[in-house]
Amino acid sequence: MKLINIGFGNMVSANRLVAIVSPESAPIKRIIQDAKDRGALIDATYGRRTRAVLITDSDHIILSAVQPETVANRMNGQYEDDEREESDNE
Repeated sequence: MKLINIGFGNMVSANRLVAIVSPESAPIKRIIQDAKDRGALIDATYGRRTRAVLITDSDHIILSAVQPETVANRMNGQYEDDEREESDNE
Protein backbone atom coordinates (compact mmCIF):
# COMPACT_ATOMS: atom_id res chain seq x y z
CA MET A 1 0.00 0.00 0.00
CA LYS A 2 1.47 3.34 -1.08
CA LEU A 3 0.81 6.34 1.17
CA ILE A 4 0.95 9.94 -0.06
CA ASN A 5 1.84 12.87 2.18
CA ILE A 6 -0.94 15.47 1.79
CA GLY A 7 0.70 17.98 4.10
CA PHE A 8 1.56 18.37 7.79
CA GLY A 9 2.37 14.68 8.17
CA ASN A 10 -1.04 13.47 7.00
CA MET A 11 -1.09 10.46 4.70
CA VAL A 12 -3.66 9.06 2.26
CA SER A 13 -3.66 5.68 0.54
CA ALA A 14 -2.79 6.19 -3.14
CA ASN A 15 -4.92 3.27 -4.34
CA ARG A 16 -8.06 4.77 -2.75
CA LEU A 17 -7.81 8.11 -4.61
CA VAL A 18 -10.14 8.73 -7.53
CA ALA A 19 -9.39 12.42 -8.20
CA ILE A 20 -7.31 15.37 -7.01
CA VAL A 21 -9.00 18.65 -7.90
CA SER A 22 -8.88 22.36 -7.18
CA PRO A 23 -11.56 23.66 -4.77
CA GLU A 24 -12.56 26.74 -6.75
CA SER A 25 -15.40 25.56 -8.99
CA ALA A 26 -19.02 25.59 -7.85
CA PRO A 27 -19.54 21.82 -8.39
CA ILE A 28 -16.54 21.01 -6.16
CA LYS A 29 -17.85 23.41 -3.51
CA ARG A 30 -21.18 21.53 -3.62
CA ILE A 31 -19.36 18.18 -3.28
CA ILE A 32 -17.53 19.54 -0.22
CA GLN A 33 -20.77 20.80 1.36
CA ASP A 34 -22.55 17.49 0.66
CA ALA A 35 -19.68 15.56 2.27
CA LYS A 36 -19.79 17.86 5.30
CA ASP A 37 -23.55 17.30 5.64
CA ARG A 38 -23.23 13.49 5.56
CA GLY A 39 -20.14 13.39 7.78
CA ALA A 40 -17.72 12.21 5.09
CA LEU A 41 -15.45 15.28 5.01
CA ILE A 42 -11.89 15.06 6.33
CA ASP A 43 -10.24 18.45 6.81
CA ALA A 44 -6.44 18.07 6.81
CA THR A 45 -5.69 21.76 6.21
CA TYR A 46 -4.85 22.63 9.85
CA GLY A 47 -6.75 25.90 9.45
CA ARG A 48 -4.99 26.94 6.28
CA ARG A 49 -6.49 27.67 2.89
CA THR A 50 -7.79 24.61 1.01
CA ARG A 51 -5.75 24.14 -2.17
CA ALA A 52 -6.58 20.56 -3.12
CA VAL A 53 -9.65 18.37 -2.75
CA LEU A 54 -9.03 14.62 -2.80
CA ILE A 55 -11.93 12.38 -3.72
CA THR A 56 -11.75 8.75 -2.63
CA ASP A 57 -13.48 5.62 -3.87
CA SER A 58 -15.39 5.41 -0.57
CA ASP A 59 -17.01 8.83 -1.24
CA HIS A 60 -14.92 10.52 1.43
CA ILE A 61 -13.68 14.01 0.59
CA ILE A 62 -10.31 15.13 1.96
CA LEU A 63 -9.22 18.77 2.05
CA SER A 64 -5.51 19.56 1.83
CA ALA A 65 -3.49 22.77 2.06
CA VAL A 66 -1.03 21.44 -0.56
CA GLN A 67 -1.38 22.24 -4.27
CA PRO A 68 -3.02 19.52 -6.44
CA GLU A 69 0.13 19.36 -8.61
CA THR A 70 2.26 18.67 -5.54
CA VAL A 71 -0.02 15.85 -4.40
CA ALA A 72 0.03 14.37 -7.92
CA ASN A 73 3.84 14.60 -8.04
CA ARG A 74 4.09 12.85 -4.69
CA MET A 75 1.76 10.16 -5.99
CA ASN A 76 4.01 9.64 -9.01
CA GLY A 77 7.12 9.48 -6.82
CA GLN A 78 8.55 12.90 -7.66
CA TYR A 79 9.63 14.68 -4.49
CA GLU A 80 10.91 18.04 -5.72
CA ASP A 81 11.47 20.27 -2.70
CA ASP A 82 8.15 19.36 -1.04
CA GLU A 83 9.29 20.73 2.31
CA ARG A 84 9.81 24.22 0.84
CA GLU A 85 6.36 24.18 -0.74
CA GLU A 86 4.71 23.19 2.54
CA SER A 87 6.40 26.05 4.36
CA ASP A 88 5.16 28.46 1.65
CA ASN A 89 1.57 27.49 2.52
CA GLU A 90 1.88 28.66 6.15
